Amino acid sequence: MSANWRKSSFSNPDGGNCVEVAGDAKSIRVRDTTDRDGLTLSVAASAWSKFTGTIK
Repeated sequence: MSANWRKSSFSNPDGGNCVEVAGDAKSIRVRDTTDRDGLTLSVAASAWSKFTGTIK
């Protein structure tokens, strides 16, 4: 099954320094948009929720 990756809304059309995220109820994965075959960071969904709630 393929992940439904979402690109950061802060990305410019040329890519630049941006990230994509995908996930489900248990975990969130984060990757570099310019290196989609590279490493992926995985964090618990609850930790991601706390993180994004803090930065808003």
